Amino acid sequence: MSLILGWLDVTVKVACHICGKIRGCFDVGAAFASTTIAMPRLSEENVSKSEVDQTLLETILEGTAAETGEQFFAALVVSLAKALHVDGAWVTEYLQGPRRLRAFSFWLHDHYVPDYEYEIQDSPCETVIEQKRLVRYPENVIQLFPRDLELRAFNAVAYMGIPFLDDRGGVLGHLAIIDTKPLPTDPHLEAVFRIFAVRAAAELRRIRAESSVRESEERFSRLFDSAMDAIVELSETFTIYRANRAALEMFGIVENDSIGQPFFPFLTRDSADKLQGLMRNLNDTAQQYLWVSGGLEVSRVDGKTFPAEASLSRFQFRDERRYTLILRNVHDQIEAERKIASLISESAYLQEEIGDLYNFGEILGQSRPSREMLSYIQKVGPTDATVLIQGETGTGKELVARAIHHVSRRSTKPLIKVNCAAIPASLVESEFFGHEKGAFTGATQRRIGRFGLADNGTIFLDEIGELSLELQAKLLRVLQEGEFEAVGTSQTRKVDVRVIAATNRDLQSEVKAGRFREDLYYRLSVFPIHVPPLRQRNEDIAILAEAFMRSFCNKAGRDPIDLTPDGIRNLRAYHWPGNVRELKNVVERAVILSPGRVLNFDGILPLETTPPTPKATVRIVDRSSEGTVPRTAGELRELERVNMLQALDKSGWKISGESGAARILGLAPSTLASRMKSLGIRRPR
Repeated sequence: MSLILGWLDVTVKVACHICGKIRGCFDVGAAFASTTIAMPRLSEENVSKSEVDQTLLETILEGTAAETGEQFFAALVVSLAKALHVDGAWVTEYLQGPRRLRAFSFWLHDHYVPDYEYEIQDSPCETVIEQKRLVRYPENVIQLFPRDLELRAFNAVAYMGIPFLDDRGGVLGHLAIIDTKPLPTDPHLEAVFRIFAVRAAAELRRIRAESSVRESEERFSRLFDSAMDAIVELSETFTIYRANRAALEMFGIVENDSIGQPFFPFLTRDSADKLQGLMRNLNDTAQQYLWVSGGLEVSRVDGKTFPAEASLSRFQFRDERRYTLILRNVHDQIEAERKIASLISESAYLQEEIGDLYNFGEILGQSRPSREMLSYIQKVGPTDATVLIQGETGTGKELVARAIHHVSRRSTKPLIKVNCAAIPASLVESEFFGHEKGAFTGATQRRIGRFGLADNGTIFLDEIGELSLELQAKLLRVLQEGEFEAVGTSQTRKVDVRVIAATNRDLQSEVKAGRFREDLYYRLSVFPIHVPPLRQRNEDIAILAEAFMRSFCNKAGRDPIDLTPDGIRNLRAYHWPGNVRELKNVVERAVILSPGRVLNFDGILPLETTPPTPKATVRIVDRSSEGTVPRTAGELRELERVNMLQALDKSGWKISGESGAARILGLAPSTLASRMKSLGIRRPR
């Protein structure tokens, strides 16, 4: 008995020597205690001195103690087969998924069986694996397991197997023997078999532990080397123990030259002193990690220096204190921040320059009328005051409205536009305030009106002078009370809407004529803004023409065309009855028709480029001869209607052009068309 225990002690010492090479491996003494292979303790009841032959144990020890890994298993199965005088022995690992045993080594009939795998179903090995205990069939094993074709091929008569278990009771593999003759009943055979099993289990667990450590090391190395930040492991004397690829690239060194080098040369003098002080501070506190405030200055082997963000941590490795320094090159980041700061300053300067040119969004101009108008926009924009924009057709009243909205506190909310002249009179109320389903014929679904859509935002009422008196009253209520009812319902809805209105009419004259409510006029004209006609902005013509030309060239995919001084003089000589809209159209035509590098206005601008003498409005012959003056709004409306009819008759019902009625009356063609619609004037058929 003492000989067996002595051999086990030698085996333990050998295993300790092997496992001690593996960092983090389990304690070997504990390993043997935890490698419980479901077997009883070796005691006087199980094994007696007379049952174990000293020569047998010496054979086991000599055959296996000097080997490890695959060589150990190869020696083990040979020694086991010879010691127990059996035909075959094999040691395996268990593959749980496919329920197979894969042999580390298999000795059968005096030779090795290579690459052996074995399905455990309907085999004696299945009993060993599932019941996790030593199983012995001394004879008739083929009859007991008739479906095991492997046993039949081996002509097996006897079988004995024992499992290897891990710490959690899972099966790692097994050790087994087979023989073509019955196993003797001597109990010392099982005792020796168990000794082999203990040694085999310890080796298998050592291999598994070594493999796990190796895999962990490989994963750590991959993570370590793939990190984008530089990572350096240092000793207390600033010697480099390890550096990842990012660190090598940062310092400009090759891998073979990094390990064992002093780290101080890779920092500037001040940064090296700073890091050394931080290490001392870290040692004097309970902290394990600290952020290096202000970073460090790294010095490459080529002499270049750059700033780096840094963090420092310490850890204990065996009896030695070590440090991990993580560095990130922030040179590009700092340069980018400087560039951004420079661009911000440059942008502020350019904004001032642009301000000098009075470019307000889409509004361009540097003339005095333009500057005054833009000044008003900047002042009224941040308020919630109602704005009335007045000006001739084509002067850009909508652009002014957009600019006001852009500088308002509602700029992130919608700007809803309504062209009052373009909506049929019967649908204006529904368009403004919405309607319920079935409110009128064709109202197949509920609709939210423009004021509802503009809630918390801004509504732009273009051509406000075209609204009927009935709608003017309802609009006045929205402006005063902030509430309305949708068509088809009596439910009142509250809204918070800023109103900007625009018109090319003289609303004061419309008020006097009774066509516009006086109270609505004063409610709308809290802050009136006059948009000057282009003929009063002569200085802006070149700026506008240049901007339009570049825009059209860009859309057409061609290079910008030169706007010559002669072209500018021609543009300034024209009186522009259509204002900026007409200028835009003229420039677009010129871009299309100019084949060369010069913007040519020949044949595009009217021949008459000097401001025309105002033409007298056609008079009503019969009333003027009587010397009477219209006394009511109806008479004034009739006077206007007859006046337009006479001008239309004189022009042959031609509205625009040099001989058109609009030129005769001194109106813009679009204004004349709008008034004709309002007065019910239609061309006779």
